[in-house]
Amino acid sequence: MDQSEQKGLPRYHEGDGPLDGPRAEREPLVTGDKSYADVNEDIAGHTERFPTKLWWMAFLPSLGLFGVFIVTLTIIIATGMGVTGINHPVGWGVFIVNFVFWIGIGHAGTLISAILYLFRQTWRTAINRSAEAMTIFAVMTAGIFPLMHTGRPWFAYWLFPLPNGRGPLWVNFNSPLLWDVFAVSTYATISIVFWYIGLIPDLASIRDRAKHPIRRKIYGLLSLGWTGGNRAWRHYESAYLMLAGLATPLVLSVHTIVSFDFAVSQIPGWHTTVFPPYFVAGAIFSGFAMVLSLVIIMREVFNLKHYVTMNHIEVMCKVLLTTSCVVGIAYVTEFFIAYYSGAVGERFHFSNRMFGPYWWAALLMYGNNVVLPQLLWFKGMRRNLWVVFILSITTNIGMWFERYVIVVSSLNRDYLPSAWGLYDFKWADWGLTLGSFGMFMTLFLLFCRFLPTISIAEVKATMDPDEAARDTDTKEAARG
Repeated sequence: MDQSEQKGLPRYHEGDGPLDGPRAEREPLVTGDKSYADVNEDIAGHTERFPTKLWWMAFLPSLGLFGVFIVTLTIIIATGMGVTGINHPVGWGVFIVNFVFWIGIGHAGTLISAILYLFRQTWRTAINRSAEAMTIFAVMTAGIFPLMHTGRPWFAYWLFPLPNGRGPLWVNFNSPLLWDVFAVSTYATISIVFWYIGLIPDLASIRDRAKHPIRRKIYGLLSLGWTGGNRAWRHYESAYLMLAGLATPLVLSVHTIVSFDFAVSQIPGWHTTVFPPYFVAGAIFSGFAMVLSLVIIMREVFNLKHYVTMNHIEVMCKVLLTTSCVVGIAYVTEFFIAYYSGAVGERFHFSNRMFGPYWWAALLMYGNNVVLPQLLWFKGMRRNLWVVFILSITTNIGMWFERYVIVVSSLNRDYLPSAWGLYDFKWADWGLTLGSFGMFMTLFLLFCRFLPTISIAEVKATMDPDEAARDTDTKEAARG
């Protein structure tokens, strides 16, 4: 009997409520009566074995799409941007649509890892590692598009205020496009360091399990001489907390600055003060949807059902539902302000959005982002893996079309009908869009192959130490 029972106080699981109260039936964070040895084997074991057929079935198509992406980028650099569908007046096309989409995907990783760590939400432990990796790969994918949109990516260093002899040609610090350069690069740097610091204890676990000398040497170098002593853990926790505190404001700042790319202009549909919170909520919305898609697949492929439980899935669905409602409020606010303001250009734009040539894109945007997620009000839907997986896919389809609608429908019909024009996808636009998904999935699958997809150390911290140690001793005795 522990002290809480002796004193008549309610007992707690980490992240849960009192066991004697109404939340006593909440599913534990780790199921299956796992021991510490089981955690090591279940999570790190796949890095030591040859990849399964399911992994190859996912990796080879992703690698093929990645190849399409590389070929398309090469042709655009060699030939020019005319091979894409961008034109006058739609000068912002697939490049900015995909840039904003992938930056949004990258936000949920930092949210799960940093903000939930600061608030001591222990349910994050099973999903934070894959979310952090998702952040890095999404930002890497996003960074390619504005670079290509400059038209001459070999002059990308002009975006930085380097000493030079170009005379009056200098970076424009008043432009939010330049703010993007600093915000995204800072965000990517902090995210990579945050992800790597969290990996160090697990890299040491793989090092200690390694049997091949080369494998042991590689993971030994990557683990930076981790010993697992008290001093090492103190320094680790201090560094992790500091990086979480640095990363948290970046969640708000980066996509806020991305929204300024649109909001500081005078174009109807863009010139609105609701964009910063609207973009941040939308980024969290799409990011959590992508995390759900990846985690559900990873849960099945690597047999991690005891570590990514339906409790984790349900909590993430609740976040998805909340952000869907916030995004829906933003949509309503846009229409209300456009008609309440009396601005003719704003009224025309939102009428054109709903009834113009891109009405189908708006329908996909509102239907997938607002209507379909309302199914998550029902617990049976939140705990149905097929429903959740399909909703996570439709959500990201809807969020991609949200960026498409914002960019294209605001530009295709200007104030003068003589300046109107349509934007249609050409083969290069399809190659860039589908190929970007190939790049992202290729990098993520390589991560899953060589590194633990769940934080071993943090999962162990949520387990009952007495039970886990007892199970370990019992199972080792049985094997003996």
